[in-house]
Amino acid sequence: MTFGNSIRLLTTSAAMALMLASAPNVFAATPKDTVVEAWAFDDIITLDPGEAFEISAAEITGNTYDNLVKLNTKDTSEVVPGIAESWKVSDDGLTYTFKIKPDIKFASGNPITAADVAYSIERAVKLNKNPAFILQQFGLTGDNVTENAKAVDASTFQLKVDKPYATSFVLNCLTATVGAVVDKKLVESHAVAVTPSKDYKYDTDFGNGWLKTHYAGSGAFKLRDWRANEIIVMERNDNYYGEKAKVARVIYRFMKESSGQRLALEAGDVDVARNVSPNDIAALSTSKTIKLDSAPKGTVYYLGLNQKNPNLAKPEVREALKYLVNYDAIGGTLIKGIGTIHQSFLPKGILGAIDDKPYKLDVAKAKELLAKAGLKDGFTVTMDVRSIEPITSLAQSMQQTFAQAGIKLELIPGDGKQVLTKYRARNHDIYIGDWGSDYWDPNSNAETFTSNPDNSDTPKSKTLAWRNSWDAPELTKETAAALLERDTDKRKAMYVDLQKKVLAEGPFVVIYQKTEVAGYRNNLQGFKLGPTFDSNFMNTVSKD
Repeated sequence: MTFGNSIRLLTTSAAMALMLASAPNVFAATPKDTVVEAWAFDDIITLDPGEAFEISAAEITGNTYDNLVKLNTKDTSEVVPGIAESWKVSDDGLTYTFKIKPDIKFASGNPITAADVAYSIERAVKLNKNPAFILQQFGLTGDNVTENAKAVDASTFQLKVDKPYATSFVLNCLTATVGAVVDKKLVESHAVAVTPSKDYKYDTDFGNGWLKTHYAGSGAFKLRDWRANEIIVMERNDNYYGEKAKVARVIYRFMKESSGQRLALEAGDVDVARNVSPNDIAALSTSKTIKLDSAPKGTVYYLGLNQKNPNLAKPEVREALKYLVNYDAIGGTLIKGIGTIHQSFLPKGILGAIDDKPYKLDVAKAKELLAKAGLKDGFTVTMDVRSIEPITSLAQSMQQTFAQAGIKLELIPGDGKQVLTKYRARNHDIYIGDWGSDYWDPNSNAETFTSNPDNSDTPKSKTLAWRNSWDAPELTKETAAALLERDTDKRKAMYVDLQKKVLAEGPFVVIYQKTEVAGYRNNLQGFKLGPTFDSNFMNTVSKD
């Protein structure tokens, strides 16, 4: 993936950093005006915020785009202004009216208006890519979005929803990366005409082909370059209305192995190491030149058991696999310092989250359940595994414990894009991976783990329940009802009930909640990991 002559626009020091970042065996001290991060970002498929739905892409979007409203990272129960300076909700709970901050600009210099907000919502809904369901939950469709998400005037954006949802749900959805506001004038200038079809009835691509690898935002940084599995470059956006970045640029160097990241950090070849393992955390903790930062994330690691597989579709088998995970060993070694054992789909810190842990490694119990399922001699099954730690080690651990009950687990390694693409097509047996909350509301995880309104191969919404072919009509109804409960205590109780039911019956084996840990050079100031995967903000970071 290339950007033509984009690298020529960089300063000499940045160009040198780019050259070094692209050459794995050549190192030098990082420039003073540049922060260089070692990071495994092989899951990125696109950087169009209307399409991107990968964890690494969300961090880039969080730094390069802005939304109407944002999560308060210091108090995640609050939503604070972004592009909008204020908002109000009608008494019937159906109309949200936002006032846009005056005199703010995109990185291009174009003014940010309510028309840009309306266009951003409209294009995301009509493109109907993976994250579109977050906005479609409000009843928005390609046919009604122009009327229900519109600019009343240059500084007023109005959103009409189809039901009186909990206000916090609507606002939190708008903090998701799919709610990022794009520069309408710039994007439309790069839109390409397409021939409408049965599956896509519009005559434009809404700039999607261009925006996959380009940039049209208003965040603290501009995207300058992205080369898959190689490099990402962000440059300071001097038109940003908020706290301007203290460094000229941030460069993410693709480095997969934790040990390589640690060595590069210790040598001063990078300023930040992002994927450090428990062993490397321990080694870095004794360094006089390295500091560590950590933050619990709204991300859970889990197994998805495809119900198209007749063996995995048996409830006894699903329960047996939950007893074939060595949670204690995983917590004490493989994820020590980078996660905590957690078995429910809502991460701790979100309204209604429970911390029940009913499962432990119990081979005898698992064998008993397999015998009830008619599989006393076990069976063979595959698992798709992203080739990155700790996922590889987790998969190998389960390969060993599954074998104790006669289950032969065949591991299929691949990079992030390969594994995700297969999973999204429901072509897996078992998937091991992580799910990060798209917005800080319990519906973000509940809707994807428990709701599957259409289990056909061409649904409007492809939730995790859908990806694993789990048809759960009653839970789908309960999830929808929880969205309309405006009493916080009652709503909380509904999510507790949903979690307990999925723990007992669902095709998910939730293993742990992520704690993100990063090592960084002690000449960096203001480096702080956020609570979500799109709130690792770099504009606060300075370098001595």
